[in-house]
Amino acid sequence: MRELPHGPISIDVSEVLGEVLGDVRKSVTSLYSSLVTRPTGRAVRAAIEMQLIGAGSVSLSLIDFSEVAIIDFSCADEVVAKLVQQYLDEEEPDAFFVFRGVHEPHRDQIETVLRRQGLAAVVESHPGIFAVAGEHSDAEARVWTVLEERGTIGEEEMERILPDPADREALANLVLRGLAFRGPRSGRVTALSRLVHNLL
Repeated sequence: MRELPHGPISIDVSEVLGEVLGDVRKSVTSLYSSLVTRPTGRAVRAAIEMQLIGAGSVSLSLIDFSEVAIIDFSCADEVVAKLVQQYLDEEEPDAFFVFRGVHEPHRDQIETVLRRQGLAAVVESHPGIFAVAGEHSDAEARVWTVLEERGTIGEEEMERILPDPADREALANLVLRGLAFRGPRSGRVTALSRLVHNLL
């Protein structure tokens, strides 16, 4: 397994939506700003999955909703929750996602579908401002904030930074849930926001 995930790759959901709708008039952006109906969400997710095929065995993707004005619950379920769920593994995930441009019009739908399924995802709500959306414990939220502020935590400094065993367990859970990346050789845990920084 690689020390860092392949990529990262950036996927603009409005462009994918335009391709799914089959309309080549890319200048008419209003056609691609509404992500509604389950069949549309399913088609967009399938198109994203096709882009991920060549990304490598362990990948990191920035899924950009910045140009999407409306997303309904069914599309939030298809494009966010099912995408996250599909790549979770019993040991460690093989694909990591950061969802960009998750503004107020999207946040409630995405939060709701993630919580219903016990899932969580890293989202960027404003430029450079990241958060965990969905279902997470207080300990996971606290440790995620520490990791986000530091950017990375090495195995050799873990007990010093996280002296409470419950916090170290929460960090392990963040990795298992695809909310942070652990280097398989070094054991270093890195915030996903740090890994997609060059795409922002």
